[in-house]
Amino acid sequence: MKKNISFLFLFMGLIVSAQSIDYNTKKGYAANGYDVVSYFDNQALEGKTEFSTKLDGVNYKFSSQENLDTFTANPEKYAPQYGGYCAYAVAVSGKKVSINPETFEIRDDKLYLFYNKGKTNTLEFWKNESPDALQAKADVNWEKIKNKK
Repeated sequence: MKKNISFLFLFMGLIVSAQSIDYNTKKGYAANGYDVVSYFDNQALEGKTEFSTKLDGVNYKFSSQENLDTFTANPEKYAPQYGGYCAYAVAVSGKKVSINPETFEIRDDKLYLFYNKGKTNTLEFWKNESPDALQAKADVNWEKIKNKK
């Protein structure tokens, strides 16, 4: 009986840790504190602390109460892909790279964020290469790295 209980606790611990996705929460918030709903209006707006919520252990800020309400009604639609890490880096190298919250793309009604600093704008690389192929590679790579801190 004791072995069964030990196995059960070990098994439950594995399930809990396997479900723990590593989100990019630079500055303490998803998308560096930018309003993830605003991206769907082709805007990158900084969120305000008074319009914030927490989902899956991740803090989100919004530019308005309306956007906060929109997010809470359908968070899966608005949450950034790949935990909010650079989509191009996830695709090409299978690595989690921080993003520039003003560099984004809405593709197939999903939010993708990208690294952009100096002469390295990964959104341009993404667009100039094959976005569909890169998205497929990123999906596969994300499954391998999403739980690694």
